[in-house]
Amino acid sequence: MKHTVLTTAFTLTASLFFGNNEASFAQAIDTSPDRVKTDFAITMSRIGTVKPRSTSEITASNWLIGCETMDRDFTDYDQYKDYIAPLGIKRLRMQAGWDKTEKVKGQYDWAWLDHIIDDAHRRGFQPWLQTSYGNHNYPNGGGANLGAGVPTSPEALAAWDRWVEAMVKRYKNKVVDWEIWNEPNFGDNQENTPDKFANLTIRTVDIIKRIQPEARVSGLAMGHIDLDYADRFFKVLADRKKINLFDNFTYHDYVYNPDSHYGKVMKLRAVLDKYAPNIPLRQGENGCPSGGGSGRGALWDYDWSELTQAKWDLRRMLGDLGHDIETSIFGLIEMAYTNGPINRLNYKGIIKSDSTKRAIRPKTAYYAIQHVTSIFDNSLERLKNLKPSYNNAYVPADPSEVIYSRSTDRSVAVYGYRHKNTSKQVYTIWSDEYIPAESNKTRNLNFTFINGNFDQPVYVDLITGGVYEIPASQWKKTGSTYSFTNIPVYDAPILIADKSLVKF
Repeated sequence: MKHTVLTTAFTLTASLFFGNNEASFAQAIDTSPDRVKTDFAITMSRIGTVKPRSTSEITASNWLIGCETMDRDFTDYDQYKDYIAPLGIKRLRMQAGWDKTEKVKGQYDWAWLDHIIDDAHRRGFQPWLQTSYGNHNYPNGGGANLGAGVPTSPEALAAWDRWVEAMVKRYKNKVVDWEIWNEPNFGDNQENTPDKFANLTIRTVDIIKRIQPEARVSGLAMGHIDLDYADRFFKVLADRKKINLFDNFTYHDYVYNPDSHYGKVMKLRAVLDKYAPNIPLRQGENGCPSGGGSGRGALWDYDWSELTQAKWDLRRMLGDLGHDIETSIFGLIEMAYTNGPINRLNYKGIIKSDSTKRAIRPKTAYYAIQHVTSIFDNSLERLKNLKPSYNNAYVPADPSEVIYSRSTDRSVAVYGYRHKNTSKQVYTIWSDEYIPAESNKTRNLNFTFINGNFDQPVYVDLITGGVYEIPASQWKKTGSTYSFTNIPVYDAPILIADKSLVKF
């Protein structure tokens, strides 16, 4: 079996970025086969490294990437735009910034947003543009930051309507996907009641759909999961016959163990089912810091690292995929928050930055996400009646159920997919019972897949991208049942995949 080696080696900068009116150098993307180095070690023979695919090579996928906070100047698009296409994600979540666009009452300055939308469109990306936040020029116009109140005065609402209308008319040929506001249930402002926010949502979706009937609109954008808030919000939309104008409803649920929240997600699904059972949920924003103790944003108070960030992000991505939920990773680059008494970075970005918003280098999570996007696109479909077993333990068909191994009594996540044309299969597996750890120590488990379909199975570690040959002594086929023995498993996703589904 040929050992494929990528020939483009790591270099210190061929990419020149312009930000803050100064030229600054950033590290180029490492494409060498050992671009991610960890102490992960198994006895199988490594035969290659997953080959990333660019945006142009992928028709569609489950993934979105966050390009947020440009509306408040916490990030600089020009610093990281060249990192997007090699990541293999087409859809970009962005915030439009009413306060930044209408700094002078009655005057719009679109130059900053034109530059971003035009460049993203030219590169083949699909902006998912959010209408947010408020505007300081109007009485009760809402704040211009996360946690602020929504516009409530007649003058402010009329101005909001004009801004939304002007924006949709301006970008309707380049933007199809929209989102209304961000985390209305957060912050000290108690004015954002579900009823008030639902009313703002309705007037906004009506404007978008009137101008752009084919628009795809996301609603709710709820911080964490507040079931009572969501129920009241959905009820107003349903009572006013507006809920079916939406393509999805979004939530952001930050938890230390990325696998621990699916019970609550299913409860949110049940709430939405009362009003609109055919409208999907979308994970609109989620990620993990690469450091803790001094940063900003959710989950900052834990001792994260680049390794545990990568593990968290991959478990969130593939856990959501296993529940048929689209997911947006937050975010592409670290954010330099300058709106508080102490300027701090939000370390959730998968590109390292600094207080000047300069892009420095891709993190481990960047490369790990490349490995996921290279393999998991819309050419695969989930096996919805999956009934694998491992260590002779029964695994429930419903992936939302807790899965246990009889021999270790430790939880393992198992999801399966098949190629829509060839029917060849790939299974994602990881230990899911605890917060991602620094240790890469594995334990061996045995797996049996009924109605499997492999010609030549391989083992893939998605953190490093390592592709390994599964020895003939460790797998066998009996009819359509495939059994695998002594498969190394740890708290980051590994794959048992047909070789045809992995490019390396």
